[in-house]
Amino acid sequence: MTCSRPPGRAAMNLAWPLAQTARRFPQRAGLIWRETVLSWHEIDSKVSALAAALSALGLGPGERLMIHSPNCPEMVLTMFACFRLGAVWVPTNFRCAPDEIGHVVATSGARVLVCHSDFPAHAAAARAALPEGAPVLSIGEAGFADTTVQAAIAAHDGIAVGHAPVTPDDPAWFFFTSGTTGKPKGAVLTCGTLAFNITAQLADMMPGLDETHASLVVAPLSHGAGAHLLPQVARGAVSVLMPDARFDAAEAIRLIEAHRITNLFTVPTIVKMLVEHPALARHDHSSLRHLVYAGAPMYQVDQQRAHERLGEVLVQYYGLAEATGTVTVLTPRQHRLVMADANKAGTCGVARSGTCVSLRGRDGSEVPVGEVGEVCVAGPAVFAGYHGDAAASAEALRDGWLLTGDLGRFDAEGFLYLTGRVSEMYISGGSNIYPREIEEKLLEHPGIVEIAVLGVPDPDWGEVGAAFYVCRPDAQTDPETLASYAATRLARYKLPRHWTPVEELPKSAYGKVLKRVLKQQFLTG
Repeated sequence: MTCSRPPGRAAMNLAWPLAQTARRFPQRAGLIWRETVLSWHEIDSKVSALAAALSALGLGPGERLMIHSPNCPEMVLTMFACFRLGAVWVPTNFRCAPDEIGHVVATSGARVLVCHSDFPAHAAAARAALPEGAPVLSIGEAGFADTTVQAAIAAHDGIAVGHAPVTPDDPAWFFFTSGTTGKPKGAVLTCGTLAFNITAQLADMMPGLDETHASLVVAPLSHGAGAHLLPQVARGAVSVLMPDARFDAAEAIRLIEAHRITNLFTVPTIVKMLVEHPALARHDHSSLRHLVYAGAPMYQVDQQRAHERLGEVLVQYYGLAEATGTVTVLTPRQHRLVMADANKAGTCGVARSGTCVSLRGRDGSEVPVGEVGEVCVAGPAVFAGYHGDAAASAEALRDGWLLTGDLGRFDAEGFLYLTGRVSEMYISGGSNIYPREIEEKLLEHPGIVEIAVLGVPDPDWGEVGAAFYVCRPDAQTDPETLASYAATRLARYKLPRHWTPVEELPKSAYGKVLKRVLKQQFLTG
């Protein structure tokens, strides 16, 4: 099959690295899940067959395919089949509710649905929002589908599909945001931004990655783990998927030893679970070189514990979907250096390669070193806007810069320190209060597992801080004790006035703390 070349400068089709790797290492394992082991040749052949099947169903360049599934080989095949056709991959988080799926279909303009057989309610919600007669494929047998992905591949086995010509500005992935402050929006990641991201990840996060390496996939491929997969494919490193959707720390540690895992991408909560699990002492994890974490703050006490037990392998990045994931990076060596320097506690690193990071005040001008400003980003990683939402795109992209909504400060060496969200900062008695700083200090208390601080109305001060915290199971930390502890570490005007112990903090399907839910609980409770 051939496609006509679109106007404009040609770019790399994102499925091309897969074809190159299959040519170089045809018999090496590329993907492992449970008892299934797929070689690079098998992966490339199945991607070509699936691309042929999707093309026969009418999926072409620029058109959208939505997939709802936990991690599995078919999810990887669908990603690269879309890329090969020049179509747009629209994955959802499998933990989302059915009504959220309908919103994603309607917002993205998807015209093909792939849904795992375990989610008939989600398939029904998606079908209701799809164009009439739109094809529906399932992963595994399901009554809601026209056919299965597996059957579609088998029916087109041996058909070679060429790489659709693309330009750097062609959309390749609609990356839906977490929607913690409203409905999710589809951030448009282009062929150019994703190709740049592969290069930058290899330069900054996993230098030396090659075909002898192995990656453990513990996070959903629909989001950051999917972006992390691309450089593995480009360098021929095998990816090992966790056997089940529910994370099992003991199984992850076993797989690290069994497959000599060299890198993995996850979130700070999972890092804590791995580090604190007794299985870590029973299994060899010396193969690890890069344990990449992102998606939420990791507090210094947890960094130190992970560094002590895992060695010099931690790689932190701060970022967001609108910057193709990454804005700043803190390398393993930098972790060691900053943990030895109390003045650098809490940094999320320096600007990634090829990205400019600027801190700006409300008037748009850069703030001096040491002062707090909004994190603004420019460079080839910045997204192309939100699909179908011109107003939100205009608000996020101003004068060529991405306004992240995050607040931070630089030190003299260019290390970035986040202080909170623009929307989370509150003003108490005329002073700006940044919750992240307070949370960092309070998490040093040995009895605290998690904490969230937010501003709530106060008749005298305008706003004051309210702290919601989770205690360790073996600790009984009452509000009075915690308030006294805070008083020795924070300026008086920064001290929360309200302290509420909770069993758990409310989180989105993406693991982010929902402070708006906590605020509503406070106001109504």
